[in-house]
Amino acid sequence: MKESPLHEKSKQFAKRIVRLYHFLRNDKNEFILSKQVVRSGTSIGANISESRNAQSTADFVSKLSIALKEADETHYWIEILMHGEFISEYQFLSLNNDLKEIIAMLTSSIKTMRNHENANS
Repeated sequence: MKESPLHEKSKQFAKRIVRLYHFLRNDKNEFILSKQVVRSGTSIGANISESRNAQSTADFVSKLSIALKEADETHYWIEILMHGEFISEYQFLSLNNDLKEIIAMLTSSIKTMRNHENANS
């Protein structure tokens, strides 16, 4: 089964977040924020992946909405990491650009599915 661009993008982002987690723990000796960012950052793709087996349109939208919330939370954590000088502004901007793309894709998918659902009811 071919993966959607959203699924693929979120998986690549999760891989980056796992690498960030290891960097924070091993190079920066940071153990609290690293757990937060790895949890939320990998949850994005996990919820997108779950949405592929949704039982209904509402379930699909719910899973994508959870992924969107996790993306917002991840943005918060990477911003805190930058302000705490655990990551550089360059690292923040790179991660943030990926997040913006994922958020835009999620928002568009949710909107499309809601419009489709409303048109069919």
